Amino acid sequence: MNENDIQTNSPKSWLLAARPKTLTGAAVPVMIGSALALKDAGIAAFQLIPAILSFLFAFIMQIDANFVNDYFDYKHGNDDRATRLGPKRACAEGWITPHAMRKGIAATSLLACVTGLPLVVYGGPQMLLVGIACVLFCFLYTTILSYWGLGDVLVLLFFGIIPVCCTYYVILPENLQNITIEVFLASVACGFVIDTLLLVNNYRDRNNDKRDHKITLVVRIGYRNAERLYLWVGFIGVLIMAGIYLHEFNLQGRSSTFAAMALLLPYLFRHQSTQRQMCRIREGRELNQILGQTARNMLVYGVGTALGILLLS
Repeated sequence: MNENDIQTNSPKSWLLAARPKTLTGAAVPVMIGSALALKDAGIAAFQLIPAILSFLFAFIMQIDANFVNDYFDYKHGNDDRATRLGPKRACAEGWITPHAMRKGIAATSLLACVTGLPLVVYGGPQMLLVGIACVLFCFLYTTILSYWGLGDVLVLLFFGIIPVCCTYYVILPENLQNITIEVFLASVACGFVIDTLLLVNNYRDRNNDKRDHKITLVVRIGYRNAERLYLWVGFIGVLIMAGIYLHEFNLQGRSSTFAAMALLLPYLFRHQSTQRQMCRIREGRELNQILGQTARNMLVYGVGTALGILLLS
């Protein structure tokens, strides 16, 4: 797609603003939550409709978050075309006007609410509170919380604990709805792995963020510690799942446990290789390739973890 030949507010401009590559982060938690539900409930009790609704809600909320981030960073002056290191943004590039983006934010927020509302039927009224929290923190992250260095905490919550646990919960029949320790730990592991995407994003932007008084975790701890943290949060995600698999082996002695653990190795190798490249590049727009590799690694982790969980069913 030629980014120099884009008409304002055209379908191409909206597609670029939606940032399809970021949908990996939305898909992985729902994928893992669905696999856990299938493992514990079995195919006969697995409810397909809430699984589909969970995927749709996650995708739409991710696009909504991208629109919100695009608009408010533009309004704050954080997407200066001369100094921006990350992928181009729609409002800053003039692909979408601020007025149209406000309408896009309203439309995706409403669509997310409409898509998520039926989940109340499967998960009870508490799902309404979860949906409200998702929409609320979508705005609070970009406008306030990311400036306070709380982005990594929100990733752990809204790309790990909440989507994995809630997906698992709504898919199960009412008589089986119970969040186990296994599910909770798997959700934490997922949150750690997805946080690698935010870490490399903030690692790339650390100098601009410091200039703009955006005190991210990377700005607080420094780039060398951020390099180590990037490596270790991915490792921790793998170690938690390996611990879950070993516990399953101790309980039931399944030989498939080791096959499930082996499915984590492709992510582990890719993640370590990506971190080495990140340390070598260290700064500049070239780090955008590390962003793409990290998104790919997350998908490898999600598929491997989901398949490993299903091996134990």
